[in-house]
Amino acid sequence: MPADLAVIGLGQLGLPLVQAAVAAGISTLGYQCGDPAPLAAADLRRMLSTGFRPATNPAELGRVRTAVICAPTPRGADGALDLGQLAAAAHTLAGHLRPHTTVILESPVYPGTTEEFLRPLLEEGSGLRAGRDFHLAYSPSRVDPGNRDHSPANTPKVIGGLTPACTESAAAFYGRLTDKVVRARGPREAETVQLLETNYRHVNIALVNEMAVLCHDLGVDLWDVIRCAETKPFGFQAFRPGPGVGGHAVPRDLAGPRTRSLRMVELAQQVNNHMPQYVIQRAATLLNEHGKSARAARVLLLGVTYKPDHADQQGSPAQEIATRLMELGAAVSYHDPHVPSWSILGRPVPRVDSLYEAAADADLTILLQQHRTYDLQGLSVKAQLLLDTRGATPTGAAHRL
Repeated sequence: MPADLAVIGLGQLGLPLVQAAVAAGISTLGYQCGDPAPLAAADLRRMLSTGFRPATNPAELGRVRTAVICAPTPRGADGALDLGQLAAAAHTLAGHLRPHTTVILESPVYPGTTEEFLRPLLEEGSGLRAGRDFHLAYSPSRVDPGNRDHSPANTPKVIGGLTPACTESAAAFYGRLTDKVVRARGPREAETVQLLETNYRHVNIALVNEMAVLCHDLGVDLWDVIRCAETKPFGFQAFRPGPGVGGHAVPRDLAGPRTRSLRMVELAQQVNNHMPQYVIQRAATLLNEHGKSARAARVLLLGVTYKPDHADQQGSPAQEIATRLMELGAAVSYHDPHVPSWSILGRPVPRVDSLYEAAADADLTILLQQHRTYDLQGLSVKAQLLLDTRGATPTGAAHRL
């Protein structure tokens, strides 16, 4: 039985789209490219029972009305976006593309990619013309894993089509998933929306990260500063420092590698990339102040995912922090209710089961992620030394970043 929708790429972008689509009653075909996102067996059973069907035969892509490409576009060795998986997805779809299909790209890309990269691949592979024979549009993904307040249904969807008809066709599809559709002037504007949103987050996190370093040197409680500042009802949005910035949305220059870079984005990336090293410096200083050395110190890391209450480890600063601690000779262990096993430098890191006992035994406990299950008041009492990189512990209960 033909499906209404095909989602190409079932990773961190595609899987939430599939879940939202089947929840809205849209029969959905899933075609894998790249690494799949983790999915609980119960969630898969629920999806299969409500209209989801995984596909391995690309010919099935030619029998849908809408195809959304969610292929990964990671950074390559040169720092630029690697569009290889996007190209592969486009070639696969093009070989089976039929007239009147609506094709939408959601992968993070540089402005111009939909028109200059994706469009030629689809047209050459299918013999069809975008804007005449099939609709083509871009819509930035706004996935926020684990967010209980904002779901696809109440998060506005931005759409920019190659032609007005392309925009309206994409809007008709997303109108079945969300309460509000926002029409951009075209694909380039829609592509740039995601870059602006991502860079906005990274630049503001970099500001408070740099403030954290400065305030520590000045003896100022930054967390209290933020608490007071966020009472201003206009002109301020609170961001909080941390051990680094993880996730799938990495900061990118607006125009890609072809023109000049955004200096503020580059500087923000430098600041955020330095935070794991700063955590190590603070950890070593705390150990020294208590007559201990990082070498042979027992260090317990709490929370190794990039978001609280979520299993995703993409870009988590815990990786670099654990690596640097091991290089200093520390004996590192970890606890994370969402990560049953964890390896660094190809070696498994010991996972503790009894959290209170492990914290009491460790020379230093570092809170990297504040999962909801952590009793931070109890941990602050049990731990010999506790470094809180998230400002989540009660005031005075731990050393804060």
